[in-house]
Amino acid sequence: MTGGNSGEYEISLLSAENIFNRIDKSKYEPYKILLKGNSWSYTDSEGHTTEVDRNDFSLTLKGEKITFDAVFIAIHGNPGENGRLQSYFDMVGIPYTGCDMLSSALTFNKFYCNIVVKALGVPVSPSLHFFKGDKIDFPKVGEVCGYPCFVKSCNSGSSVGVTKVHGENELSAAIDEAFKYDDQILIEKMIHGREIACGVVRLNGEIKPLAITEIVTKTEFYDYTCKYSDGLHDLITPADFPADVTERINQYAVKVFRELGCGGIVRVDFIVTADGTPYFLEVNTIPGQTSMSIVPSQVETLGLNLTEVYSQLIEEALGK
Repeated sequence: MTGGNSGEYEISLLSAENIFNRIDKSKYEPYKILLKGNSWSYTDSEGHTTEVDRNDFSLTLKGEKITFDAVFIAIHGNPGENGRLQSYFDMVGIPYTGCDMLSSALTFNKFYCNIVVKALGVPVSPSLHFFKGDKIDFPKVGEVCGYPCFVKSCNSGSSVGVTKVHGENELSAAIDEAFKYDDQILIEKMIHGREIACGVVRLNGEIKPLAITEIVTKTEFYDYTCKYSDGLHDLITPADFPADVTERINQYAVKVFRELGCGGIVRVDFIVTADGTPYFLEVNTIPGQTSMSIVPSQVETLGLNLTEVYSQLIEEALGK
């Protein structure tokens, strides 16, 4: 299932296309369902579009009713990563890949996720949380977060609504920008270090860290334009860290996956400081699966077959 109702719509389409092409057609018969606004639809090879019956998530094609055994969710952002779509499938009784409703909702909100991750003993940057309409104490922002800092929408992905703020004079505009995308924002202290991403997957019941990727940007930070434009970043997989730092990153990533109740394949992002301390950034419960995305390259770096990994994700869903 692809599309969605967020700024990540186009990336979701690309992820779904890559997944669709990699799914083992000898085992499964995939249908690409597009969610856009209030429309959930399937378009066949002849260009005929049919709406999904949302009473039971079925299609009627040429007089034949098609029902589904499982759903491979490839919707980044709303409603694929915030638990809403998972709640629907729970109600109609259809299994799906990835995290459940509670895990998705928790990890999608950056502030509440940070609280839980910090309680697990994983380092998290100091931050402040505000709702739309709150009076924001600018001196307190400087005291707690300092400059530069980041202003983020709490419930958004792909760095949509994120601004790097260099001084108090830039704070107001950044806050306004973040509130365009959500009614909650997070103002977070910038941690200086190397940005990395560690995929984690459950394969045959075992939680396994994937290769670690270092993200080297040619812009101020890894924003939406940088992520999805050629030439603005380099992805180094596997990242070059001492063995003890690599082990610490893997331990934290697996701990976050397990304790937050994640499923399928996720990506946990960190900033690693000069002394080798990984600071948690966020969890992506439906990480990009495009040809230029991080997780597919991590899978292949470990010598795993992406088609087989997708098959195992589907089998995990079918076994729920």
